[in-house]
This record gives sequence, structure tokens and C-alpha cells, in this order.
Amino acid sequence: MSDIFFKDESYSIIGICMDVHNQLGAGFLEIVYKDALEYEFKKADIPFEREKEYVVHYKDIILPHRFYADFVVYDSIILEVKGVSSIPEGFVAQCINYLKVSHNKLALLVNFGELKLNCRRILHG
Repeated sequence: MSDIFFKDESYSIIGICMDVHNQLGAGFLEIVYKDALEYEFKKADIPFEREKEYVVHYKDIILPHRFYADFVVYDSIILEVKGVSSIPEGFVAQCINYLKVSHNKLALLVNFGELKLNCRRILHG
């Protein structure tokens, strides 16, 4: 049996996401869920950065476009927040790109737009 990567940290993050979803339900804009998550992370004393900026290296230059991960939690986990009716594969690809540029290994893609919270774990590297 293999260990789950960042098991305890993921459990804490997903638990907070579930609490936010239980309180607010589906249908709000993403920014509302992000504000609630920020409040809960602070309350639980969980280290995070919101809208963390990453640059993209291409050959010998840095491209002008930057990536902004919704949250980086525990300095290791990308948390990407969505508020859509379902998660298209393009959002998974977005998380993989965030993992590439950040050199992190785990992203949690969480969708608050469904009746039940939908969370996907995405591993890279």
C-alpha cells in the first residue's frame, strides 16, 4: 500500500473546502469562495499565499505572461479554485502547467460550482 502524497495537508485543505462549500453552497463566483478560503486558512493558522505569481521560462528568456495560482498552501500545494458546472480537462492541464512552473508536485483542483464539492488531486514529476 502506497502513502498518499501530502496526505495530512491535503486532508486539512479539502476539509476547509468542504466546510466552505457546505456554508455557501454552489453558485457563487470564484472570488467569493477564495475570500472564504482565505478566512478559513487564517483561522486555522494554515500557511498560504494567494494569487502567487509564477514566471514561465522558455529557452533563454522569461515570457511576458505570468501564471497566477489561486493559492499555494503549506508552501507546497497548488490549490486551484473553480466555480463551474463541471471540471473540463483544460483545467487539469492548467494545474499541470502550474506544477511545471512552480516545481511543486501536487495540485488540488476544487470545484465549488457543483451540488457536491468536486476535488481532483493532480500529481506531477
